[in-house]
Amino acid sequence: MKFKTNLDPTTALIDLTPLVDVVFLMLVFFLITSDILPLKSLNIESPELARTAPPRTSQVLVVMDAQNVIYVGSKKEIVDLSSFGESLSREVEKAKRLHPGCDTTLVLSLDKRVEYGDFLRLFSSAQETGLPLRLVYKDSSESEARRNFP
Repeated sequence: MKFKTNLDPTTALIDLTPLVDVVFLMLVFFLITSDILPLKSLNIESPELARTAPPRTSQVLVVMDAQNVIYVGSKKEIVDLSSFGESLSREVEKAKRLHPGCDTTLVLSLDKRVEYGDFLRLFSSAQETGLPLRLVYKDSSESEARRNFP
């Protein structure tokens, strides 16, 4: 007994099984790697203080690279050591004008290849401002841990 069909065989049908597999794997990947409780969803009530605003500080950045080029301020104005004092005074005044009532801190970031004499000249000029100084450095335990665990 032979049945006759009017359907022609076609290869135009697309098999969606691999697509469903890939979508399922991506869904599982994103579920596993996403945060379970995002920080925004936590309902945290902050305590109140009797102050109107927290204390603020402003910073004036001074950078000296390995070639003894001195950069002052956020715009990184290039100055030499003889004009460093007046350029630093202008930046400090600008920081005090922009952030009135804030404590201004002078941040010194020097390359480790700068000679000690050049560092002392820059440091003594920075001390003349009377502002608190902060030196930028890299934590040696952090670099050692990075060396041990690549």
